Amino acid sequence: MDPPPPAPPRARKGRRRGRAVAALWPYLLVAPTVVGAAFLLAYPLVRNIVMSFQHFGLGELIRGGATWAGFANYRTVLDDPEFWTVVRRTVWWTALNVALIMVLGTLVALMLVRLGKRMRLAVMSGLVLTWATPVIAATTIFQWLFQSRFGVVNWALVKLGFDSYRDYSWFAHGTATFSILVVLVVWQSVPFAALTLYGGLTTIPAELYESARIDGAGAWQTFRLVTFPMLRPLFALITSLEVIWCAKAFTQIWVMSEGGPNGATTTLPVYAFQIAQSLHKYDLGAAVSTLTVLILLGALVFNLRRMFHQEGAL
Repeated sequence: MDPPPPAPPRARKGRRRGRAVAALWPYLLVAPTVVGAAFLLAYPLVRNIVMSFQHFGLGELIRGGATWAGFANYRTVLDDPEFWTVVRRTVWWTALNVALIMVLGTLVALMLVRLGKRMRLAVMSGLVLTWATPVIAATTIFQWLFQSRFGVVNWALVKLGFDSYRDYSWFAHGTATFSILVVLVVWQSVPFAALTLYGGLTTIPAELYESARIDGAGAWQTFRLVTFPMLRPLFALITSLEVIWCAKAFTQIWVMSEGGPNGATTTLPVYAFQIAQSLHKYDLGAAVSTLTVLILLGALVFNLRRMFHQEGAL
């Protein structure tokens, strides 16, 4: 049988062009998303970094013409004792929230595995609704709950016999306000951690738990020797995301207390906003924001390196 005649040059060029388009097609599909993300995320970040190296106040905002300042803004911020006070408060705020979120999220995930189908569906629906509640709406609800004269919390405490909480002003005391904000952020964050960990728990083979029970392992030993090692990367990932979420929390703090009273709830994002908007020192606010990003980046790199090191050891 004679071989088919060779295709004409025009047909060969068409096939090559078709293969080239097919190879580029996936990149063309994701290009709008990449361009949008670059515009919405990369441009503000770059603009903030550039502003942190300029003299940029209210005058420059109105008339333009910002001049180069070098590292002067960073020296001003780093030499300010208040900045380091806010850094320590932010670290404490983040560590406390993340620890509570991970512990409670793990306990809720373990509970979901053991619940029946209907009860599990009810609890998961409640978690999803909590997670879906808008931040400002949730913050407003917490303000109502802890309102001094008509709040439900004070009413319940008085009914339980704690008369000292009658007309107690929670938001006039730094420790009380800080605690309320911690409860709010934890309440908003636990659903994500719990549902994600529950999804991971469903992937662990039942044979591993059966072997642990045969070997006489208790609940804590089973979690330490089976559950946690199997889900170590997932725990590291959730912890990293929660560190970002808690450290950059701004809306809850600003709506509830604006960083008060007496700066007791001022964290780095709130501090940067106060400097930029209240004092109109946009250059110093940009420097604080950039330092916040660098601190978060360092914490995440440390966490991810430790995770990959532990994975390699396994």
